[in-house]
Amino acid sequence: MNKFSIVLAHTYLTKLKSKPFIITTLITVLLVFGVTNLNHIIELFSDDETKTVAVIDKTGELYEPLKAQLKTSGEKDIDLQMFKGTEDKAKEKVQNGEWQAYVVLSYDEQQLPKAAYYAMTVADSDTPLQLEQALQQLKTTLATTKIGLTPEQVKELYEPVVFDKVALEKNAKTEEELNQARSLVYILLFAIYIFVLMYGNMITMEVATEKSSRVMEILISSASPVQQMFGKIFGVALLSLTQFIILFTVGYTSIKENDELNAILGFEEVPAATLVYAIVFFLLGYFLYATLFALLGSLVSRIEEVQQIITPVTLLVVAAFFIAMFGLNNPEAPFITVTSFIPFFAPMIMFLRVGMLNVPMWEVALSIGLLVATIGFFAYFGAKVYRGGVLMYGKSTSFKDIKKALQLTKK
Repeated sequence: MNKFSIVLAHTYLTKLKSKPFIITTLITVLLVFGVTNLNHIIELFSDDETKTVAVIDKTGELYEPLKAQLKTSGEKDIDLQMFKGTEDKAKEKVQNGEWQAYVVLSYDEQQLPKAAYYAMTVADSDTPLQLEQALQQLKTTLATTKIGLTPEQVKELYEPVVFDKVALEKNAKTEEELNQARSLVYILLFAIYIFVLMYGNMITMEVATEKSSRVMEILISSASPVQQMFGKIFGVALLSLTQFIILFTVGYTSIKENDELNAILGFEEVPAATLVYAIVFFLLGYFLYATLFALLGSLVSRIEEVQQIITPVTLLVVAAFFIAMFGLNNPEAPFITVTSFIPFFAPMIMFLRVGMLNVPMWEVALSIGLLVATIGFFAYFGAKVYRGGVLMYGKSTSFKDIKKALQLTKK
């Protein structure tokens, strides 16, 4: 046990103090902080200058209604100015930078408004879009007036239909609670997906690097392969949990301080049970895949072979993630229910279900039980393969090498 603790502490502290881990964590923290404060950053660099747009009204009737419609829509960054000169003169003023653009208003064959927008470039889609929407509203008003509809009738016509969703099941989550849960589950699913892949690969690379440098031969003389395997797995688990806690704290704090983003994501009251389940399934998923990655890492002798041999396991993680993404919109689908009990998919799929639905406790317990049993099986089997695999050298790209590793274990 003492040797296991030494391997665990050495793996954890070495990786924790390493420059790549510190730099990666700092960059990711800045990225998380930037994403959660993106609206403030955009406001900081946004151009609040009012954009002057000249209007050549060939109808003599549309300028004032269009200006009034823009004001009604709350658009304050566009300053419409009537221009009675020629289009050539208007084009010259745009080219000289006096105006952002100019618009020519006229009637089509049905005597309804149409417009042409002229600017130096059309890269700025915001200004013409606002003008187009205002003109569309004006066109709708004029068209309905021509067929005899009153403003009240037009308002009633475009009034959104009332469509309430009421859950009959006792204690079922409301639409608002589901949207809140969906946002949180979406974020945490990404975290589980990225961390499992990243730190699972780290274990494989760690073992492969030690074997390629022949350090493994020295290590197995001081600590058994099983102690090394589980020492590395638990050491990297602590490392991943450390980084996860740092990033989650920064992200959650930033979201709580950002009123606009908090209102959109609905993080006012995050259920404690959801966070607990996130940590439980995160750790269980990590241990399951970390055991597989360590097992496969013991079979390779060169770093170049790592990606090829771990591809099937990586595809399992990717498949679980995509199934979870599908389940976000339909968490009650039979396919989602079934896959939530399959150990390779359970860390993401069952977490998705408990985050969005009222899942019976026996289903959660069964899923966790199957997951723990699978981890136990692969830990036992993986330890036997690892014990022989670390002594294997030479090219290894096939799962047939597992049989060779098991034969070496018996010697």
